[in-house]
Amino acid sequence: MDVDRVCILGVGVMGPGIAQTFALAGYKVTINDIQDDMLKRAAGIMEKNLKKAAELGKIKQEQAEAALGLISTVADFNQAVADADMVVEAVPENMELKQKVFAQLDKACPERAILASNTSALSPTEIASATGRPEKVVGMHFFNPPHIMKLVEVTRGLLTSDDTSETVYAIAKKIGKEPVRINEMAGGVASRLNVLLNNEAFYMLQEGVASAEDIDKSLKFGLNYPMGTFEMVDLVGLDVRLSVLETLHKSLGDKYRPCPLMVKYVKAGRLGKKVGRGVYEYTADGKRK
Repeated sequence: MDVDRVCILGVGVMGPGIAQTFALAGYKVTINDIQDDMLKRAAGIMEKNLKKAAELGKIKQEQAEAALGLISTVADFNQAVADADMVVEAVPENMELKQKVFAQLDKACPERAILASNTSALSPTEIASATGRPEKVVGMHFFNPPHIMKLVEVTRGLLTSDDTSETVYAIAKKIGKEPVRINEMAGGVASRLNVLLNNEAFYMLQEGVASAEDIDKSLKFGLNYPMGTFEMVDLVGLDVRLSVLETLHKSLGDKYRPCPLMVKYVKAGRLGKKVGRGVYEYTADGKRK
């Protein structure tokens, strides 16, 4: 099917980057969130990101301006999705919340609309059960930061149609990503591998094997990772990473049991860069102290 209008639902950590990626590829984009202040924040983030990309020569200034011109912030949920050919949901990783959102989307979206979830670990099949169109529900998992990272996991649920899956795969390529096809399994591919690394790093920190800085340095300079595991988990959010681990622990067993130190950090409110403190501490403008 043809997709021209895309709605990004939820503009917290991932939403703005996803929205600007679609707009740069020429899609008409609406963004919606339950909090008006989040919409204003998202608009500022996208403008800043696109300006920086133009300054670095990654895109032309006119491309940045054109992309911003294709993005609309719409506070009313029904209005935001009324003409959407596709919705990409990027709300927090909570099954009850996602099912509630998808039930609302099912009622408010055109019958043609594809309903995609940016979930990293939850079941598209279970999410789709809240709708009357499970054949049009699919996982479309971007990686953080979504306007930079190339991978997109296209995950089909039990009832996802071939047309839906292949349409989203083609769209991912059109927006400049490297998509992979995944048959539903908790955590997909990258997240299952990555959370094991994150978890083991927390165990090493808990056991006093090395400092957080030295563990990150070992990954970057010994294994050629672009970021250290603690740098990455601070960027993604410790609460998000813990939620994925808890989901995988229930689904896949004891090797995904969260490290007690990670649990303590989350309980202490050390959620990462977004709150100024995770494994590391950050200044108000997001730089590491």
